[in-house]
This record gives sequence, C-alpha cells and structure tokens, in this order.
Amino acid sequence: MDNVAYITLDIAPLTREAFEPFGDVIETEGAKHFTINNGNTERYHDLARVDVSPDVGHGRTLINIFAAQPLEYPLDVKMVERHPLGSQAFIPLEGRPYLVLVAEAGDEPVDPKNLRAFLAQGNQGVNYLKGTWHHPVLALNEAQNFLVVDRGGEGNNCDEFYFGEDGGIVLAKPNELTNK
Repeated sequence: MDNVAYITLDIAPLTREAFEPFGDVIETEGAKHFTINNGNTERYHDLARVDVSPDVGHGRTLINIFAAQPLEYPLDVKMVERHPLGSQAFIPLEGRPYLVLVAEAGDEPVDPKNLRAFLAQGNQGVNYLKGTWHHPVLALNEAQNFLVVDRGGEGNNCDEFYFGEDGGIVLAKPNELTNK
C-alpha cells in the first residue's frame, strides 16, 4: 500500500450547472412549472431526460426502489459503472443527503482525475445520462430508499470499470455530516 497513489476528491454542492455534463438534477427549485387539477396542484414539468433506447432490444422504462446501506467513510472507491443503453435516475425518498460520484460518458478506462463528487440534498434527485460513469448509490449516515427510473429490456445495460491496484480514489464524508 505504501507505493499506491491516491486521489482525494473534494465534494461540491450539487447544482444544475455543475452536474450538466453528467445529467440532470431533479428538483423543484428553478424548474418550469404550472398549475393543474383545477388549481389544486403545481406541476414541475420535464425535470429529467429519461432515455430507454426503445429501438435497442425493446427498451422500456422501469420504476424500482433501491434500499441503499451506508458505506464506511472515508470510502476507498474501487469501481464505477455506466448504463450504455439508457439513463438512470435516483430520487431520495427519505429526504436525506447522499453523495454522487461521476465521470463523463466515454470509453474505458476511466481516469480517476476526471471523477467529480457532489453532495446531493434530500430534495434533489439525479438523472445520469446514457453512458455516464458513476459509483453505485452512496447513502451516508443511515439506510435510505431511492426511487429509481431506468431501462429494462434486452441487451447489456451495465458496464463496470475497476480501478487498478496502483492507484485509487478516497472519498471522505462531507464535514457537515460527520457528526450526524
């Protein structure tokens, strides 16, 4: 381990502008909206670009719930994954913050220097664009459920990339969450 080079990532707040190369931030703040249902409901419209590639292997939209367990922090990041046939959206159901670790879509190998880390608030979801590299869901202090919208159908829609033994990435828990 003494000869292993590690990269420590800074964790930035999740904003639409910062996350744009990787996908969409799903939130009501600043979203297009209008009143429906005889004035009883405010509709926040078109919050994410869902892509299920229906022309490839009869792709269809899936709605799932993922029950994520918190990991040990600082986290030694060993891998990332991507979904080459469709987007994947995560919407937290308990309103608790979580971490998002991403790199832009592209071919392997993923360069650890291109990874970005974001702190998502409990009222923010994310939608990874097709092919965007990301770490599996990162709950922080306690188990958390996420509503997940992604692609089902024929074809391989999950590629994993494992970082080599000669380097790695360390992701620390954000300071404001270490005592919670």
